[in-house]
Amino acid sequence: MKRSEIRTKPLAERVVAALEPEDKAYRVSDGAGLYLYVRTDATKSWELRYRKPDGKYSWLGLGSYPEVKPKEARQRATDTKALIAKGTTPRQHKKAQEQQAQTASRETVAALMDEWHEMKAKSVDANSLRKVWLSIQRHLIPAMGNEPLSRIQPAYILEYFRKLEALGIHATSAKIRRALAEAFDMAAFAGRVPSNPVRGVERFIEAGKGSNYAHVAQQDVPALMRAINQYPRSPQVRITMLLLALNGCRPGELRQAAWSEFDLDNGLWDLPAERTKKRRAILMPLAPQSVVLLREQRQHSGSFNLVFPNRNDPRKPMSNMAVGKALEHIGYAGRQTGHGFRHILSTALNERGYNADHIEAQLAHVTGNIRSTYNKAIYLEPRRLMMQAWADEVYGMIDGASKVVGFKARG
Repeated sequence: MKRSEIRTKPLAERVVAALEPEDKAYRVSDGAGLYLYVRTDATKSWELRYRKPDGKYSWLGLGSYPEVKPKEARQRATDTKALIAKGTTPRQHKKAQEQQAQTASRETVAALMDEWHEMKAKSVDANSLRKVWLSIQRHLIPAMGNEPLSRIQPAYILEYFRKLEALGIHATSAKIRRALAEAFDMAAFAGRVPSNPVRGVERFIEAGKGSNYAHVAQQDVPALMRAINQYPRSPQVRITMLLLALNGCRPGELRQAAWSEFDLDNGLWDLPAERTKKRRAILMPLAPQSVVLLREQRQHSGSFNLVFPNRNDPRKPMSNMAVGKALEHIGYAGRQTGHGFRHILSTALNERGYNADHIEAQLAHVTGNIRSTYNKAIYLEPRRLMMQAWADEVYGMIDGASKVVGFKARG
C-alpha cells in the first residue's frame, strides 16, 4: 500500500501493516503528534513529535511495529504528553526513574541497619551493642538484608518474627524487633518509608521468657544466696556474684570495673558514662557489706587496674562466662543468670514499698517516671538507706536468720 492511498486517521492496523517502503524513509501522521516512521528496509516504528519546555520541537521513539500496536502507541503518546504538561521531558522522566531505581536498590534493610548501628554506637555501651549486633548479623541480615525498604510490609515482618518465635529464641527475637523498629522509625521520620511496618507486631507474637534474664522466685532467693556464699572454686567469682545480688548492677559494668572508680572510704562507686549502657555517669552508693567484699577482692587484685581481672591476662576483665559457669556449678543452670539478679532486686524492693524513682535510679533505668539524673543528692542518700536494708536482709538469708518475708520501707 502506498502512503498516497491513505484516506483516514488515525491509522487502521491493516493500513500500518500494508504500508510499503520507498526510496527514502518517511513518516505518516496518525494524529495528535503521533507518527509512523517507515524505513527503506520496511521496518516501522512509532514516534511522537513534541514541543520541549524551551519551545523547540523534538522526536521521541515510542516503540517498533508490530511489537507496539497502534492502540498501544496512542496510549504511550498520551502518557508522554501528560509528562510534558507537568514541565518535564520524557528523557528527564526516564532518567529520574533510573535514579529512583538505583536509590531503591541501595535502600535495603542491611543498609538501614548499618545506619542504626552507627547511630547507636554514639549512645550505647559497646559491649551491649555488640551482642545485639551479633544477633542482627546472625538472624536478621541473612533473612531480609537485601530486601528494599519499600517491600517490607507488616505481614512480612509478622511472618519473620513468627519464624524466630518457632525457634524458641524469644529474648533474641525481642532485641532484634526493638532494633528493627528503631531503625524503621529513623527511616520513617526521614521520609524514606511512609510508615514503620514493625510497630505493633509484638501484639501478635508470643513474648516468651528470655533465658538471658532467668532468675529464681523470691522464695528461693535465700537458698541461692547461701549457695553463692559457699561457692568454693574462685573467691573472685563468689565476690562478683554477691556484689551483683547486693547492688543490682549490670554484669558487664561490674566485670569491667576499675579500682579508680571506687571510693571505699565513703562507700561510693562512680561509673563513668562511657562504660554504662545508657552512656550516663552513675554514682552508686555501696552498703558496708559491699565495701567489705571489695576490700577482700583488693587483696587479690589490688595491684592491677581492674577489680576483676582475667586470670590469664590481668589487663583484660574476667570472662563474661565466669558467673554463668559458677551458677551452673551450684545447681542453678537455666534458673539464674548474672543479669537476673537485677530482676530479683527490683521485685524485692518494689514489694517492700520503696520509692519507684529510687529503685529505677539504682538500676540505672531511664523512664518517664525518673525526674532527675542518677547523681543528684536527692537520690543518693535514700538509695544508700534502701540498699543498706537490702544488704542486711541478704546477709540474714546467708546466715539462715531471715527469709524473704519483707520489711517496712524506710525511704
